[in-house]
Amino acid sequence: MEEHFFQCPHCWESISMLLDTSVREQSYIEDCEICCNPIQITVAFENKELVNFSAESIEQ
Repeated sequence: MEEHFFQCPHCWESISMLLDTSVREQSYIEDCEICCNPIQITVAFENKELVNFSAESIEQ
């Protein structure tokens, strides 16, 4: 597991999430811990190194 810090695309606050480095490509929705709005998270790892991360807002 790896902690990754980024800005919420809704409230712009700095938040962090634990990313599972054992899964090469992941895409899932998680709520912001501050504003509770949903965020589409997409990550990719190569040799357990983060090579791509995106956090995009989801229209409700």
